[in-house]
Amino acid sequence: MALVRILVDGYSLLHNWPELAAGAARHSERAREALADLLEQYQDACGTPVTIFFDGQGARRTRPKDQGGRAVEILFSGGGRTADDLIERAAHRFQDYGEVLVVTDDYAERDTVGAAGASVASCANFIRMIDEALNRLQEDLNRHNRAAQNSFRRPQ
Repeated sequence: MALVRILVDGYSLLHNWPELAAGAARHSERAREALADLLEQYQDACGTPVTIFFDGQGARRTRPKDQGGRAVEILFSGGGRTADDLIERAAHRFQDYGEVLVVTDDYAERDTVGAAGASVASCANFIRMIDEALNRLQEDLNRHNRAAQNSFRRPQ
């Protein structure tokens, strides 16, 4: 079955990726924006839609400035719900369309969505997946650029 969507527990991933938005608080807008920017690049590289879920309870719920133009979907929980609640619901709803990958280090959440049929990845594994995909993309771009440059060189 084809992978139809990647559901990311945003704060779980941010807490496991200190190099991303180094120096920024993990619940800050700057950290969320850095994560959204990187996951947008990953979505472009892999072709699978990404949704990022953030807990909205107890924190200032600012959304990234250009949310309307983003390719990745960003959702905040609210109204007595957690990001985990939203992830579980989304995983269940997408199940009829294909495989769903849930990214979190919350073991209870991984057990819950895994029992419901979703695939799960730890944050460390997902970070490796992102690095590999973006490195492959960069290699492809470099190869393409070299070929384009060579096609414009005149024979001597």
